[in-house]
Amino acid sequence: VVRAGTNRFDILDEALPRAGRFDRQIQVDKPDLQGRKEIFLVHLQGITLDGEPEDVAGRLAGLTPGFAGADIANICNEAAIVAARRKADAVSLDDFEKATDRIVGGLESNKIMSTEERSVVAHHEAGHAVAGWFLEHADPLLKVTIIPRSSGALGYAQYLPKEVFLRTQSQIMDIVCMALAGRAAEEVFFGRVTTGASDDLRRVTELVYSTIQMYGMNEKVGQISFPKDPNAMPGDKPYSDATAEVMDEEARRVVDEAYARTVALIKEKKEEVEKVATLLLDQETITHDDIIDIIGPRPFVGDAQYQEFVSKREGDRVKKEREEAEAKAAREEEDASVGDGTGVLTPGLACVDVRR
Repeated sequence: VVRAGTNRFDILDEALPRAGRFDRQIQVDKPDLQGRKEIFLVHLQGITLDGEPEDVAGRLAGLTPGFAGADIANICNEAAIVAARRKADAVSLDDFEKATDRIVGGLESNKIMSTEERSVVAHHEAGHAVAGWFLEHADPLLKVTIIPRSSGALGYAQYLPKEVFLRTQSQIMDIVCMALAGRAAEEVFFGRVTTGASDDLRRVTELVYSTIQMYGMNEKVGQISFPKDPNAMPGDKPYSDATAEVMDEEARRVVDEAYARTVALIKEKKEEVEKVATLLLDQETITHDDIIDIIGPRPFVGDAQYQEFVSKREGDRVKKEREEAEAKAAREEEDASVGDGTGVLTPGLACVDVRR
């Protein structure tokens, strides 16, 4: 059996996948939440852990959305290095979290920010966090940090993407509003905006244009789709200049409306944003559990399935419940064994263990 792998099947010679050659194609996507947990369990086997592998793998699966198997192996190696540097006997969950931060955002930078800049960054990231907290279709928050990174980021918020395959327009617009919330917070708290939202604006632009050009979610443009062609020449487009002008106008209108909605939300939750920003300035990095402590739990029931992965506190609770359930099952099995006589000697009869 001959196997081969590629990330660009679309540019292979058409003769390769013909019958009798590489005629069976298997698409391997990046692992989902449960898949990442199982991959972590494989790579954790050779590591001395400060905790149970099942618990560590579950927590790390939530911290690594979008990671492939090679990325997961890299995190395990990096965490072992972090533990070795502090001369530890075992690798702790904190070592894994530091390794994840390094891979996601790069090394911690020695950039020295002024007090005003730190305040702007803290309120920017707090805006993202609070807006996502109160937007139903936003992804669950994992952590927020204002520690500068070598990648150039002055701070970032990390989320756990929901495992969904279809999105409505309202769901997409919640994601757009969450991305705009950093800039909205700057405007609300400081009366001006900075260059820190450039990546947010790029993402917003891509999302809004996708609803118009690909998904047929705009009344003026209509039920048509123009998917992007990665092999197209710059300037090539399968629609007229008049249609392109309508698309541009609609994209601006949608983004402006989303921004106005986001500013209104930040003003409504101004006190919560200030609390999160203050804690960020004090601790530099805060988690899902920290935000629950200062502004309360997220008001949406649909997040329950993710709580074990995004919240360390919830993960500990689930672990405790699982251990109690296992202990109860063991006691019930033992009681049943005694009750049916399989574990008791009866005069004149041989004791046979039927549980084999």
